[in-house]
Amino acid sequence: MTITELEAPLRPPQRASRLTLAQRESIWGYAFISPWMFGFLTLTLVPVIATLVFTFLNLRLNQQQPVRFVGFDNYVTMLNDPRAWDALFVTLRFAAIALPIGLILPFSLALLLNSSYLRGSRYFQALFFMPYIIPFVAALFAWGSMLNPEAGWLNGLLEIFGLEGPDWLNDPGWVYPGLVLIGLWGIGSAVIVNLAGLQNVPTELYDAARVDGAGWWKSLRHVTLPLMSPVIFYSVTLGTVGVLQYFLVPLVLNSGTGRPAGATYFFNIYVYNTFFSFQNMSYGATLAWLLFVVILACTLVLFWSARFWVYYAGETK
Repeated sequence: MTITELEAPLRPPQRASRLTLAQRESIWGYAFISPWMFGFLTLTLVPVIATLVFTFLNLRLNQQQPVRFVGFDNYVTMLNDPRAWDALFVTLRFAAIALPIGLILPFSLALLLNSSYLRGSRYFQALFFMPYIIPFVAALFAWGSMLNPEAGWLNGLLEIFGLEGPDWLNDPGWVYPGLVLIGLWGIGSAVIVNLAGLQNVPTELYDAARVDGAGWWKSLRHVTLPLMSPVIFYSVTLGTVGVLQYFLVPLVLNSGTGRPAGATYFFNIYVYNTFFSFQNMSYGATLAWLLFVVILACTLVLFWSARFWVYYAGETK
């Protein structure tokens, strides 16, 4: 042993860390997601639990009586409320029209943009996506002017071909096509999602299909659709949830009045009016939970049916 080693101060032995690497990584992970967890707990979970509690009370914004427990009275009122079921029927009827169009059109445009015969596909992708980034309320006011029966350019375009344009937003027979047209304004995101899925389909499968004598339709049926089924399932699920929560367009265009003839009195409009116009917080919460149950049931049915038509590459059964 050298003199230098003898003169060196004695260092206390370092303690081995009691935490493993995985535990330290978990702590840092929770630290990074803690803002999201705080927001989820305070802005989502607590309000959801609060609305469930409200359904068993007689809470109103203009409360004149003491808040008390009323049991299932709000649920009984809801079951006997024809306006609630009419609003739910209006929502489901509109969903039956808007949802298929909102799924088929973006998929068809994505097929067109993915075609090798189309030149300038990148520019068309940007053009389709640009309306999606415009503030939706501003776009609604613009569409309200475009669908104006007297001064709107859409009816003016129909007049060029000798056709009389309808009153898009005030005729019960045409209000749903008008609302669907407005909804198509923001399909750019769905087009990009479908296009990304199409570009991930292996090209060698199309080559093998051509060798077997398959044309465009058979390639679409037996190659494209099976491999695109996860993307289609994603679009169907989000589209179903979104259309059942349809709210902003009729609220802005018709101020939530339901005109014409109650055709736009969607369920969320009824919930909104119950909360803020009628100031009945407990009954509004009960209606909101009914909508939650309907959306949950539809989502569970979709996930149950996925086993029969959704194909995941590499999946073993």
